[in-house]
Amino acid sequence: MPDYYALLEVDRDADAAEIKAAYRRLALKYHPDRNPGDKEAEERFKAINEAYAVLSDEEKRSRYDRYGSVDESMPMGMDIFDIFASVFGGGMPGMGMGRAARGRGQQGEDLQVEVEVTLEQAWAGETVAVPVERMAACSHCHGDRAEPGSNGKQTCPTCGGVGQVRTHAQSLFGTVMTTRTCPECRGDGQVITEPCTVCGGRGRQLETATVDVPLPKGIDGGYRLRVPNAGNAGTDGGASGDLYVYVTMAPHPHFRREGDDLYYELEVGIAQAALGGTFTVPTMEGEESFDLPSGTQPLTEFRLRGRGMPRLRQPGKGDLVVVAKVVVPTRLSNEARELLEAYAVAAGEAVDEHETIGERVRGLFGRIKDRLHRDDAPGTETAN
Repeated sequence: MPDYYALLEVDRDADAAEIKAAYRRLALKYHPDRNPGDKEAEERFKAINEAYAVLSDEEKRSRYDRYGSVDESMPMGMDIFDIFASVFGGGMPGMGMGRAARGRGQQGEDLQVEVEVTLEQAWAGETVAVPVERMAACSHCHGDRAEPGSNGKQTCPTCGGVGQVRTHAQSLFGTVMTTRTCPECRGDGQVITEPCTVCGGRGRQLETATVDVPLPKGIDGGYRLRVPNAGNAGTDGGASGDLYVYVTMAPHPHFRREGDDLYYELEVGIAQAALGGTFTVPTMEGEESFDLPSGTQPLTEFRLRGRGMPRLRQPGKGDLVVVAKVVVPTRLSNEARELLEAYAVAAGEAVDEHETIGERVRGLFGRIKDRLHRDDAPGTETAN
């Protein structure tokens, strides 16, 4: 008789919780679905299940501890996957794990697509139509896989319609019974003798569909949305997979987004920045009047509270940030240049490479003075 405690890697005084925890850890490690084709792992899995079947039963464990064996009158034949399912509650995601996880229908695959949405769509939480190429139930056989009107399905001769086959094997630990999905019908319980002439017995065909995807208000790029049952159709009555939609944001002609806030660059001239003025700025709800204060410095930010994006799944909105972008003219008319030069003189600003208006004024008075001096010189007559 093997050492069941050693098999489960627990002490002989381990309580029921410790034994169950050890079994869960080892059963997952050596499960055949996680070790395909590994005979050693399969035998270890069987031994672990037998050990747990004894040590988890108070009466069997008592006899084993006292006599080092189990009474031969107590049957040792068992379905190891039934034991596994009783501990794990019917199986674990991503693994077959025995009968409880092996349904006749096969679930369809999940799909993923990418959709670009506008700022307006995200702001309003619109529903967008997303084109999807997916496998749908065959329009001819409606997923039945057999040619309509024919006796295309018959009870599987291998499993007798059960969808599973059981095998018994003798090991050092007694008789071990293993349940597997029927290799003939692959768990369906029926075999197809006359496949559908459209889908070839696959039960599915490719289609291009449009899926309506509602956007949560305020969604941003980088988020993923799940649309249940919008993926590939299942087979033999299995559920459809899900559709995962990855959101990207289209660039906007006016706004730059940072989280829930929107940024808008307001171009103003030098005089407007200095003197202030009233401007019209765009918002997500239409144009709005904005007063620029006098003396505004370049890149000064002004916040319009609550004019930004809705907060995702939260109350309230972000802000609209108006950034003053002072534009310096690159070409000036003569009049505009003289006015700027006059301002520079009044403000005490030095202007390089150009004659200032002050210099021009001083030069003009100098020429007038010279002319007057010439007129007052001796030998000059003045007309009455």
